[in-house]
Amino acid sequence: MASTLGVLEALLRNPGAIATKLEVKQLLKALLKRPGAITSASEAKQLHAQILKHNPSSPLYTSTAICVYSNFKLLNQSLLLFKTLQSPPSLAYKSIIKCYAVNGRFVESLASFVDMRASGNTPDHSVFPSVLKACAFLLDLRLGEAVHGCIIRLGMDVHLITGNALINMYAKLQSLAESEWRERDRRKVFDGMSERTVDNLFASQLSQESLGSCLDGRSRTGAGADSSVKKVFETMTTRDIISWNTVIAGNAQNGLHEDALAMVREMGGAGLKPDIFTLSAILPIFAQYVDVDKGREIHGYVIRYGFDKDLYVASSLINMYSRCARVEDSIRVFKITRQRDTISWNSVIAGCVQNGMFDEGLRLFRQMLKDNVIPGSVSFSSIMPACAHLTTLNLGKQLHGYIMRCGFDDNVFISSSLVDMYAKCGHIRTAGWIFGGIKGRDMVSWTAMIMGCALHGYAEDAISLFEQMKLEGIRPNHVAITAILTACSHAGMIDEGRRYFDRMTEEYGIRPGLEHYAAMADLYSRKGKLNDAYQLISTMTTPTGTIWSLLLSACRVHKNVDLAEKVASKIFEVDPENIGARVLLSNIYANDGRWKEAAKVRMTMRNMGIRKNPACSWIEVKNKIHTFIADDKSHPLHDEINIALCELQEKMELAGYVADTSEVLHDVDDEQKKYLLYGHSERRAIAFGIMSTPAGTTIRVIKNIRICVDCHTAIKLISKIVGREIVVRDNSRFHHFRDGECSCGEYW
Repeated sequence: MASTLGVLEALLRNPGAIATKLEVKQLLKALLKRPGAITSASEAKQLHAQILKHNPSSPLYTSTAICVYSNFKLLNQSLLLFKTLQSPPSLAYKSIIKCYAVNGRFVESLASFVDMRASGNTPDHSVFPSVLKACAFLLDLRLGEAVHGCIIRLGMDVHLITGNALINMYAKLQSLAESEWRERDRRKVFDGMSERTVDNLFASQLSQESLGSCLDGRSRTGAGADSSVKKVFETMTTRDIISWNTVIAGNAQNGLHEDALAMVREMGGAGLKPDIFTLSAILPIFAQYVDVDKGREIHGYVIRYGFDKDLYVASSLINMYSRCARVEDSIRVFKITRQRDTISWNSVIAGCVQNGMFDEGLRLFRQMLKDNVIPGSVSFSSIMPACAHLTTLNLGKQLHGYIMRCGFDDNVFISSSLVDMYAKCGHIRTAGWIFGGIKGRDMVSWTAMIMGCALHGYAEDAISLFEQMKLEGIRPNHVAITAILTACSHAGMIDEGRRYFDRMTEEYGIRPGLEHYAAMADLYSRKGKLNDAYQLISTMTTPTGTIWSLLLSACRVHKNVDLAEKVASKIFEVDPENIGARVLLSNIYANDGRWKEAAKVRMTMRNMGIRKNPACSWIEVKNKIHTFIADDKSHPLHDEINIALCELQEKMELAGYVADTSEVLHDVDDEQKKYLLYGHSERRAIAFGIMSTPAGTTIRVIKNIRICVDCHTAIKLISKIVGREIVVRDNSRFHHFRDGECSCGEYW
């Protein structure tokens, strides 16, 4: 062998060197035993040249060349040689089946297997892993079982690699739906294939001669994939770490978490230690269970055995800590990971965003770009929600441009994130334009657009989209129902809201959750039907303080003090330290002139160490976020803003503005109340936006609480005076002010 390989090395170093036919023959025989001696595609081509030079018509030599080409996934070259063989030998078939499979051409791989059986060539253990891989990819459990029957008849089920391939196939098809789904997916794969290929493949399924009967007399319905995994595993005479890991990973991916963990314990009893693949499979289980203690134990094992340097394990740890709301630990693991790939970056960024650390997520995304890590589709899907929550429209636009340059704009997940981002940043028209261009819209994209319309007050558009979604065959889920109920709530469409709420269980099989009750309670409350809202909430098994607070807020709007006291007592029963409820109750008393009761609530808050969160407004100007608090003098342009506000105030009064002081909840005179209204945070943000941007630019402001009636009236007048659209997002909805009118129609 050594001398033969020496001839090979000499030929590859100098392809023009003279070699005898005997030397080439010896070389090819050696390669039949050791094809891995060829280490590159260029060496494979040089070997092929020697074959053509000395014996181009030999089927054995041609098959050897096909085998070598297939090792480097060179499908075209393999096919050209394969087609020159009138009666391909077993080696040629094995090589072409493998080459098709590694190139993702699974239908052709199976068709070649059928041809191989029909030609009388007997497959060996090296063929079946590729065939079983094709069955798994095509979601064809029925055909996989038939192949399994063939393996048993040929006596190859005891082979370790074949057994591992069988376990892998059954594990991947474990969660496969019944025959209806399989037939549909098979038709997708076969679409566009030649009739001959399809006919051969179906013939292979039906032909006892070609593939043999199903395993152990099982029916060909595809049932029992989960038991097949166990059965194959238990009947294997030899098992390695791959066998155990395949079963563990299959159980974990199919939701059989207890079985997966039990297998890990059994593996330890069999004298095998978990490796990086085992750990990567079971860490997501603890993330799913939010079991940070067990996750920490695994982390300790990882460190002890030096697996913490592995990227897959590190990414799994990052994800586990993020899912357990331990973002600091997640970031700590990320920082000590020496080599970081896109997966680890995506994991830590997604963890930050999902846990509300939007600024940190954006910082890490920028750092990823600085480190020359090319973002993928998952990267953009992870970071876009941060732009949506922070309402950083300019950054969102920059990311949108980056997405288009990278060619990801046709990705339905990214497009859905863009729809959500633009809608939440007040650009509902742009969101609609992107939504209209999405091909193959899924539930996420539909829901993002419906909720966007709902938040902007376009209830009829939201309902139209919801009905269109159903016509296109997409069954609404609980999020879509929440979106349509929100649309009805923001438009006061009480009959439509009731209809959707009643039908969600009867028609869609969805039990009402907290978010659905909250949307309906909000709908009743906005309409002034406070008793109906109270009765609805009372029917809930365990109403939370949050949902009672919706009704308490409505009691303030509709000045129902008696019901407010009753609702407040309900809130304090389940959430004694609810800050918002105490502030609302104090404001309700103050609005009713009951200053002593209001002061008593404030004193209780002070004694409990509870402080009211100040009303804040934000505006983005030239890629920078400016924050305003009522009467705050910390902004560098405080004096200029006051001058701008004075000028606007004079013009508003000339246009007929009269301050509404009814919601100024302080026991002071009317002039002082007017001054307090004058300094509200959203007015200061709007004045700054007007003086800092070119004429005609849309002003976009975010406020953390509900906009007051007087500011709503004032901003309508300001929009007409300055000739600009002003978009204000409060904690309830969007208000689009234009030409003295608001999109909410005075309903918010």
